[in-house]
Amino acid sequence: MLGSAWADRLMALSVRVIGFVIVLAALAGAAGSFFYNQSQEADQAARIALQMNTRLRDHVGVLEGVRAMYQSDTAASGPGIRAYLTALRPQENAPGMEGVGIAAAMRRDDPATAEAQLRANYGRDIKIWPATSSQKVGFAVVLVEPYTPRRNVALGFDMYSEKTRREAMRRAWQTGRPAASGIVHLAQERAASVKQPGFLIYIPVYARRAIEAPMLPPGGPPSEADAPVIATLPGQRPVEAFIYAPFRTDDMMRAILGEQLNSIDGVEVRAGEGPSAPLVFRHGTLGWDAHEQKLRVADREWTIRISYGRFLDRLGRPLGIFLFGVALALLAMQIHRLQHRRLDVAQALADEQKRHAEDRELMIGEMAHRMKNAFARIGALARITIRESADLQEFEAKFDGRMRALSDAKQMLVTGAVDIFDLGKIVRRELDLAGRGSDDITGPDVRLDDEAAQALSLALHEFVTNSIKYGALAGKGELAVGWRRVEGDIELSWIESNLPETPRIDGESFGTQFIRTLIERQLKGSWSRAATDHGLAITIRWPDRDVGA
Repeated sequence: MLGSAWADRLMALSVRVIGFVIVLAALAGAAGSFFYNQSQEADQAARIALQMNTRLRDHVGVLEGVRAMYQSDTAASGPGIRAYLTALRPQENAPGMEGVGIAAAMRRDDPATAEAQLRANYGRDIKIWPATSSQKVGFAVVLVEPYTPRRNVALGFDMYSEKTRREAMRRAWQTGRPAASGIVHLAQERAASVKQPGFLIYIPVYARRAIEAPMLPPGGPPSEADAPVIATLPGQRPVEAFIYAPFRTDDMMRAILGEQLNSIDGVEVRAGEGPSAPLVFRHGTLGWDAHEQKLRVADREWTIRISYGRFLDRLGRPLGIFLFGVALALLAMQIHRLQHRRLDVAQALADEQKRHAEDRELMIGEMAHRMKNAFARIGALARITIRESADLQEFEAKFDGRMRALSDAKQMLVTGAVDIFDLGKIVRRELDLAGRGSDDITGPDVRLDDEAAQALSLALHEFVTNSIKYGALAGKGELAVGWRRVEGDIELSWIESNLPETPRIDGESFGTQFIRTLIERQLKGSWSRAATDHGLAITIRWPDRDVGA
């Protein structure tokens, strides 16, 4: 039997090890496939970022071409730029750009030069707006091509009067390189039915003559009447205009990404780094595994996050392998459980037989002990009744009544005649049967179920029997019984005092063992006893389960 048990355990262990190895192999396969797919998606995100950066550089290249055209012939800027853009066709070759414009320098207190350029370019009077500005110099939009009714709204707008645009223009002025603005509402959006956020890229056109515009008198000197206005900043080269391009962010992103949006689960572009940066574009829903790339927009760095969400493509095959491995592991566990269950059944059967033998021995011992106590109690009741009776007839009446009460109490405990028992009644009945009044009994109303009542009745019966033999109920001392509720428990105290001698409680008799077993098993509680000077104190404590509540 011992060899078979060891063989079963060894087989179960082997099966579990094999199942564990299978699960580890499946996990390794799933992880490898996951990281491989994640690497592929990261490469795709990098290619998209490269595509967008290339397209943005193409846009800047268009602006630089327009600047070269403007610098070659300022007077013919309108017709020349129109012809250049017609040949270049930026709508087809660089989609996403809202055209190309020129913002010419002007004096804020004398916008006549800019308005004259507008009249020359478009053949009608167009006023500079807004009418007021905190700046001495302005840069008004004098040309936007290709022409559309929506873009026409931006003509005459002084870009230098608005803070976000002005900051980008100054960076371009100071560095001589393309500069991108922050996110703004484009001027032409006033005529758009569906409005979008946008931004602008500026390239400076430095002056060929250093004439400081703010120092010129209104209208300029006669010899300079037809010359462009030139603006200066302390320590910077004078500039006469900015070539710029406005971009509607949603249109630009959709033009660049095109059909790729259909294969992307979610994409998010922010004008800066981190979640607090302004949101430029969003499509779909980003997943937990979004890939982040950097975009270079002129002199600013944007962030794009792309999520493909291809859960089945990424985890389909490894998930199948993993599930197959789990199935094999579960089969191994089931075989192990069957083996273990067979061993458990055999062990449980042996334990049950042992427990039955112990219970049988306990029952036999209890029966012998109860019979001994019953006879001792009957003898004690007879002696007590003789002392209280004046004659044989009185003794017969009293003794017969007490024997009937004792029989009724034992019958109630055996048959469970009622469902709920009152602790006070149980204590008083036991003391009444011993011929002791209930004046020294105190405690609140506590109700017990059948199992708790029988346990306490038997324990109190044991206390009463011992007290009748050796203690206060033999007329040799005083007895006080009480109970109370303490922190969710019931605590019952049995205190005997003024005894002829101090009880000896060094060892445990069968009755004492029986009481402890009753309290611990049936009441789920604890008990303690202590011998004091000519006294005995017993305390029982168990959880308060008020069955009548």
